[in-house]
Amino acid sequence: MLIDREIKKQDLLKMTGISSATMAKLNTNEYVSLEVIDKLCSALGCQPSDLPEHIAEQ
Repeated sequence: MLIDREIKKQDLLKMTGISSATMAKLNTNEYVSLEVIDKLCSALGCQPSDLPEHIAEQ
């Protein structure tokens, strides 16, 4: 989504106020709170279902 909208990760940090540690969690598919998802959706004008990708455990 960021690529399509030509938004850099650093810009997203500024838009949302999330920390770089939280961004690192997003990059490594770790758990983030619903509050973070809400901030991302508000900044990007999307729905929560637009963000996650389900990766089945193996």
